[in-house]
Amino acid sequence: MSSVHHSVTNKQEFDPLIVEIADYVLDYKLDSEEAYRIAQHVLIDSLGTGLLALRFPECTKLLGPIVPGATLPGGARVPGTSYELDPVQAAFNIGTMIRWLDFNDTWLAAEWGHPSDNLGGILAAADYLSRVRISEGKAPLKMIDVLTAAIKAHEIQGVLALKNSLNQVGLDHVHLVKVASTAVVTAILGGRKEEVQNAVSNAWIDGASLRTYRQAPNAGSRKSWAAGDATSRAVKLALMALNGEMGYRSALSANMWGVEAVLFKGKKLELGRPFGSYVMENILFKISFPAEFHAQTAVECAFDLHELVKYRLDDIQQITLTTHQSAIRIIDKKGQLHNPADRDHCLQYMVAIGLIFGNLQAEHYEDDVAADPRIDAIRDKMVVIEDEQYSKDYLDPDKRSIANAIQVEFKDGTKSNKIICEYPIGHRRRRNDGLPKVWEKFESNLLTRFPRKKTADILDISHDYDRLVEMPVSDYLKLFVI
Repeated sequence: MSSVHHSVTNKQEFDPLIVEIADYVLDYKLDSEEAYRIAQHVLIDSLGTGLLALRFPECTKLLGPIVPGATLPGGARVPGTSYELDPVQAAFNIGTMIRWLDFNDTWLAAEWGHPSDNLGGILAAADYLSRVRISEGKAPLKMIDVLTAAIKAHEIQGVLALKNSLNQVGLDHVHLVKVASTAVVTAILGGRKEEVQNAVSNAWIDGASLRTYRQAPNAGSRKSWAAGDATSRAVKLALMALNGEMGYRSALSANMWGVEAVLFKGKKLELGRPFGSYVMENILFKISFPAEFHAQTAVECAFDLHELVKYRLDDIQQITLTTHQSAIRIIDKKGQLHNPADRDHCLQYMVAIGLIFGNLQAEHYEDDVAADPRIDAIRDKMVVIEDEQYSKDYLDPDKRSIANAIQVEFKDGTKSNKIICEYPIGHRRRRNDGLPKVWEKFESNLLTRFPRKKTADILDISHDYDRLVEMPVSDYLKLFVI
């Protein structure tokens, strides 16, 4: 019975979306110089953010082999550590580091997310395969292959996010990380079209994590390792497909049992635009401070108001936060905040920190800072309202703004100017200001882990695009070994 069923299944075509993803990762030729240059910045920004996360014990306790001692000499390296692990667990480590501080890149659409989360699987698979090839006397992958995979993973996750909202059905965006990582990692490892399709179909039918761990009252640290989990699962599915594991041809469209029927309540999955390099070209960087992206411009406004209010906190009558609908849905929080994961997804908390201190760092989300009574006192004075034009501009493909505004009213009846910021410094419209600061951020993060000489060496090769893209992946990641 099993062999008969398998034969019948193989006569069917895969769902068109699965075919389109496979064709894109295997055959599409990227020709956007801008996309590759931005991918270079995404790479160094993600690695630096991961290194910064190593300062936090709640992150480092999750790293290393899943079973003590289960290392793999010659396996994939974990930047900033001495770990050599199987590529599945290495992907979890790298993905968790990159995402831990909510400081890596961001994509905002019907579904939001962080496409650089895919670098966990990409770097682990590329390093592992390169080291295996070297041991066999073959040529390793080069860093241009990593940048190409990053552009394509960004594109798959981001284009799927344009019109397919997981959050509206209670699911978490890391499911799109799993799908995108599975596609590109299977290709990196040498998968043919059938194997990529098999792997991607399994990624889709894995199901999706609930957003429970991102939302009150259950916001918690899982939101910081969920992407690592997704990208590592992708590596496992890719390896299984390469070992001959079957796929499921109507995984998306099957009546009653398919992804569209079960997870999306019958709504058909669709692409917002053809696959190309649009997402990498338009990706948003978190540059100056770690904050959920819908609040980035609000925090910039708070910084502008800091000098006016820092000695008048007790005189504040009301603070009006004008924002967009997505921010209200995700980060408008009142009441007690229980942990750093709760605080870095609270619009009012982040604005309060900006008003009080004039800056925002990862440490501001920790318990000792949160115990400052001024923070909750300021939060209690905040009123959050939606500007419908902000919400429209957020979804406008020609604008993609993330607008916020703040106005402070004092007890004597005077008011501050209404400070408005439509585009954060990490936006494509502010690239000239933003990209040099990505390098400053990278250098600062490197110095939290490496001495100045090694930091200078990493900066030198990373900054030289022509040298970087020709460098073997294994040699580049060796620079980050402790």
